[in-house]
Amino acid sequence: MSKKHIEECVRESLEAYFKDLRGVEPASMYDMIMNVVEKPLLDVVMKHAEGNQSRAAEWLGINRNTLRRKLVEHKLIK
Repeated sequence: MSKKHIEECVRESLEAYFKDLRGVEPASMYDMIMNVVEKPLLDVVMKHAEGNQSRAAEWLGINRNTLRRKLVEHKLIK
């Protein structure tokens, strides 16, 4: 799957979201989208990194402590 394909999936999902709103104006979309995307992103990356937080953080381009905090926030680790 290419970056372009992922972008298309996100675009289609956002279009469907606006259609489902039926004219009602959305609120706090940025936070909603980031929360919806971040958890599966972290979950899949951790799976492919075989639970290695240092490797996962490197792949994600974030600090290991930031990754750990996000994993706890999303209840992916204790």
